[in-house]
Amino acid sequence: EMEDGSSPVGKGRAEHYKGRVTVHVIIACIVAATGGSLFGYDVGISGGVASMDDFLQNFFPAVYKHKMEAHENNYCKYNNQGISAFTSTLYISGFVASIVAAPVTRKYGRRTSIIIGGINFLIGSALNAAAVDLEMLIIGRVLQGVGIGFGNQVAAPFSL
Repeated sequence: EMEDGSSPVGKGRAEHYKGRVTVHVIIACIVAATGGSLFGYDVGISGGVASMDDFLQNFFPAVYKHKMEAHENNYCKYNNQGISAFTSTLYISGFVASIVAAPVTRKYGRRTSIIIGGINFLIGSALNAAAVDLEMLIIGRVLQGVGIGFGNQVAAPFSL
């Protein structure tokens, strides 16, 4: 309870639902599960994309050349800071965004945070789809990370 005796979660709403599974609860669970699945999909797919020949030829020609000449393990083939930046910027920006999203969610509500996250992820995805250079790819990944950070944070209990 807060100092004035009120609860941070409206008691009227909590008493209204009484722990029942409603259509709104099911939809919220499906949306949350879909968001988590997309994040997991991105984690799994980015490593595969970073090793594709077409991707390397367009964005990392030096790595592609080294890959074709290398006979050692994959850790040596893909030892490149640009690929590391491509992969890690999404996770770093997602972490930072989830911290920033907590007060935004607290002040403006979950709907606003979900909208901010969705718009950022949409713009980041469009940038990545249209990318012509590494900078554009990384900016797109950062925006996707912000979208994921806001989206994942919304479901966290500390945002109430």
